Amino acid sequence: MPTFVARVRDARGTFTKQKLTASNLAEARTTLRDQGLFVQDLKESAGMKLDMKTIQSSMAKVTVKDKAVFSRQFSVLVGAGVAMVRGIGVLSEQCTNPKFKVALTSIGSDIQQGVSLSEAMRKHPQSFDNLYVSMIQAGEVGGVLDEVLDRLAKLLEDTARLQNQIKSAMAYPVVVGTLATIIFLAMTIFIIPVFAGIFKEIGTDLPAFTQAMVDISGFLRSEKVLILFVVIPLIIFAYNRYASTRVGRETLDRFFLKMPLFGDLIQKTATARFCRTFGALTRSGVPILTCLEIVRDTAGNVVIANAVDEARREIQTGGMISLALQKEQVFPPMAIQMISIGEETGELDQMLMKVADFYEDEVEQAVKALTSIMEPIMILFLGGMVGSILLAMYLPMFAVFEKLG
Repeated sequence: MPTFVARVRDARGTFTKQKLTASNLAEARTTLRDQGLFVQDLKESAGMKLDMKTIQSSMAKVTVKDKAVFSRQFSVLVGAGVAMVRGIGVLSEQCTNPKFKVALTSIGSDIQQGVSLSEAMRKHPQSFDNLYVSMIQAGEVGGVLDEVLDRLAKLLEDTARLQNQIKSAMAYPVVVGTLATIIFLAMTIFIIPVFAGIFKEIGTDLPAFTQAMVDISGFLRSEKVLILFVVIPLIIFAYNRYASTRVGRETLDRFFLKMPLFGDLIQKTATARFCRTFGALTRSGVPILTCLEIVRDTAGNVVIANAVDEARREIQTGGMISLALQKEQVFPPMAIQMISIGEETGELDQMLMKVADFYEDEVEQAVKALTSIMEPIMILFLGGMVGSILLAMYLPMFAVFEKLG
């Protein structure tokens, strides 16, 4: 029997990897669920069978944009009455992502053998997550697959747009910071030693700031700089190890939510994602407890995931979602109040969509404001680094001029 590799989460929220043997993916998934484990990723062990197609597929990544385009096109085909197998066949032929192409081809083969679309997609968690599969399953049960695909396309398009906005906000400081660092290192390594040699020949005593920059230059030009190539990877490794633990991840995520400038943006982004995903799931007919479980797993922040999990427990005991979220103090008060109104009026899905629209606009405005704030800060940062080099070079000149005077 084939061997499968699974990434699972236990009841305490700890992620582990397991290997097991089973006749197929469905049997392996059932075995893990019987053990009380939540399957995050499951695939057949490749062993030693490698070819170029397999390598390309394993290295590729299915993006939100890939799924959004597929959902939009598949929705049109299903709505036009095109057979499901034929529609997936057409989309797999024109797909340029090798991993996604393999998944669609496999899904088409499974459907031909009588497997439902949702179950066929469930076998490819790297291409279709729990959120996607659950909404497809609800669409199949309700006979509104084209509508659900249209909602999925809208959800994924909004998610992609949100990601692009955040990436655009981060691009400027990253590029300027990188350029500033390169310029600083180049001037420190190549220019400062030249001036230091001139001042040494003149016999001028170097000011403390200039001497410090000369010492930094000497360190960067010596073999001691190799220490950085050991220390920096160790720091990154220690950080990743700490972030991989539940306590570390929760501590870091809580810190990110309270960061100046970025904390408010992260909170608004998480609120928009929570409301958009939750609203899309409930509107598609997915049971509310299942909705909260899926939203928890796709939250992207442990603190927010814990708040959603607490809301899920409140629902199980007859409580209200808004009250549970209010206790955790993670989401903005206005979002809590609007969710509460939605629960009272029985129009939770509509209210969630309105909250999502509002906070997506807030994120867009926050990104613009952050970009406008970051521009002068990064200019000052760049100017400060270059200015420190120039100051270090000119301070001894002033001492020389005083001696000549």
